[in-house]
Amino acid sequence: MTDEQSPRGRRFPAADIARVSVFAALIAVLGMPGALNIFGDAVPITLQTLGVMLAGAILGTWRSALAIVVLLVLVAAGLPLLAGGRGGLGVFTGPSAGFLIGWLPGAAVTGWIVERGGRTPSTVRLVAACLAGGVGVVYLFGIPVQALVTGLSLGKTALLSAVFLPGDVAKAVLASIVARGTQRAYPDAVPAVHRERLRAGGR
Repeated sequence: MTDEQSPRGRRFPAADIARVSVFAALIAVLGMPGALNIFGDAVPITLQTLGVMLAGAILGTWRSALAIVVLLVLVAAGLPLLAGGRGGLGVFTGPSAGFLIGWLPGAAVTGWIVERGGRTPSTVRLVAACLAGGVGVVYLFGIPVQALVTGLSLGKTALLSAVFLPGDVAKAVLASIVARGTQRAYPDAVPAVHRERLRAGGR
């Protein structure tokens, strides 16, 4: 962990606070179309994981994690920012609690992988990062918690969660395309470039 990657390393720039806030808001907005429960699964399908992947791919490790923290704190305070207008502490005791908590390390892992891609992360790297963090890590947290809350076996819960995979893979590809296009137009949207500018004292 380097100083420029960690909020402890230096005073957090105002521009980064704005970016964190924007992505927290973006994830909330992606919940507006609502949620869909299919095949009796207690965890809904939403567009909000798309925002989690985008946050990781564009903000990098620490800023994306902070964006998720901001969102989850607001949700815990009762704001209906999750798909379907859900909010409050109760969502952290339900079947989807593990998936929500998994957003934080999922975004951070996505950002970490993208950061390793340097100044021009390839679309392939972006897709791999979104799949590893936005899908793999989120499932790693979500499935065991869902099994615990619902009383189902891990195998049965994993089978139910498999219905998410096609949509999540599509979201990973879409997030990668959007992130790559954004980074080409705005180089500071590449986490490694932003990190270099912070090192140089720029904003």
